[in-house]
Amino acid sequence: MINYQLAREELIETLQRKGIKDKRVLDTIREVKRHLFIPPNMRGRAYEDSPLPIGKAQTISQPYMVAWMTELLHLKGKEKVLEIGTGSGYQAAILAHLCAKVFTVERISELAKEARERFEKQGIDNIVQKVGDGTLGWREFEPYDCIIVTAGAPSIPNKLINQLIDGGRMVIPTGPRRIQDLKLVVKHKGEPLITSEGGCIFVPLLGSDGWKSQEK
Repeated sequence: MINYQLAREELIETLQRKGIKDKRVLDTIREVKRHLFIPPNMRGRAYEDSPLPIGKAQTISQPYMVAWMTELLHLKGKEKVLEIGTGSGYQAAILAHLCAKVFTVERISELAKEARERFEKQGIDNIVQKVGDGTLGWREFEPYDCIIVTAGAPSIPNKLINQLIDGGRMVIPTGPRRIQDLKLVVKHKGEPLITSEGGCIFVPLLGSDGWKSQEK
């Protein structure tokens, strides 16, 4: 029998060693059960600090990457956040504990359905989902305090920048398909101020303002 609670504590120690400092982020990762967001046959690896496959050529992100991207958003608790790429639902669940409302877009309907079932089973009720092209954002509920993109884009979609409030923050991996650079975008007086935070590897962001196909 796997002691998931002990495994989560060991993961928290790993994240702290790697430089994650935000106590709210660490406490949330300690609380949210990552093993419930992955296929049953992978649950023995749930608290490894590594990405894992979830089907449909998609992955659940490495916990360090989830923590790092979330920390960069500087969430205080009252924000409205847009997530591009629901995937397993794990990142959205983390965000739901740290902000007021999460709007999440997933292009693969099967993954969106599985994520919705996970949210319902865990009583997470501040997440709104949509199946569609995430590169277009979600104009119905704009503007957003923060945007997080959990797939690698060739460049930063202007439509997402436009859906940020002034002073809002967005984290997005951009660059070639094989390896990307994590960008932090802060909107200031209508203009994006962009900084590079470091290297990362994500599945490609597909859509009209992203990559056109899954092929490398």
